[in-house]
Amino acid sequence: MVEQIIVIGSGPAGYTAALYAAREGFNPLVITGINIGGQLILTTTVENYPGFPDGVYGADLMEMMKKQAERFGSRFAYEDVTEVDFSKKPFKVKTKSNEYEARSVIIATGASANWMGLPSEQKFIGKGVSSCATCDGPFFKGKDVIVVGGGDTAMTDSIFLTKFANSVTIVHRRDSFKASKIMQERAMANNKIKVRWNSVVEEIRGDAKVSSVSIRDTVTGKGEEIPVSGVFVAIGYSPNTKFLEGKVKLDEHGYIVTEDEVKTGIDGVFAAGDAVDHVYRQAISAAGSGAKAALEAREYLQNMDYIESGKE
Repeated sequence: MVEQIIVIGSGPAGYTAALYAAREGFNPLVITGINIGGQLILTTTVENYPGFPDGVYGADLMEMMKKQAERFGSRFAYEDVTEVDFSKKPFKVKTKSNEYEARSVIIATGASANWMGLPSEQKFIGKGVSSCATCDGPFFKGKDVIVVGGGDTAMTDSIFLTKFANSVTIVHRRDSFKASKIMQERAMANNKIKVRWNSVVEEIRGDAKVSSVSIRDTVTGKGEEIPVSGVFVAIGYSPNTKFLEGKVKLDEHGYIVTEDEVKTGIDGVFAAGDAVDHVYRQAISAAGSGAKAALEAREYLQNMDYIESGKE
């Protein structure tokens, strides 16, 4: 069986693409990946998604999106895509156990935050540990927080967090930042921000929520416990596009390069969400691009049907 549309991914972009494609009657197959629901599953309350004035749990929002897509005919395969072949039509999408064929494919595999690799870090995700300052910063009004990192993202996150937090401490493993000069200057000019140079986080502590971190000076070896309520990890994101190398055009960081927002350069293959967007990384922008990808897929399939019918 050749699918009309296969959607790869199950975050806001993937589910929205599936919803739009399903309402057009294409009955898309969504290959969800193992991490069903994307980054929002790691978020507790989402307060900036339209339509939820009291906020909504990230996991609940993703479940509602899934049900809405399913209501109109989307189907789901709970597998990870391991390989694709876009060199000829129908396109082939392979998982460990199955091989699927499709006339059109929408890639919405998202990106994953780079973590420090601490067991305690994973324990407190959503309980004081976050990789998204713009998502979770408002929950830390009047609190003391740390930001781990030294690039532009760390500087931007730190400046943003000063709108809410009592204090922001940047913990950086080196004695200088990698961030652009202007971003460094802006961060250092903010009297709410201080820096712990040559330092690494060794453990995050707390009971139900984060209450402190243990850091170590990499030069002196001296350890210290700092009371904080939040830990924002800002050491970058990695797009989930490894399986696409050599199949679609990727930039030097692995993000999918698109034309007109969602076109990959291969007719019939579209991309949306955080696998493309390394700037905004918001659920609402991902959902918007998922809708655009589905509408472009519809246009593509309608044109193909017109051509194949012999009317052109």
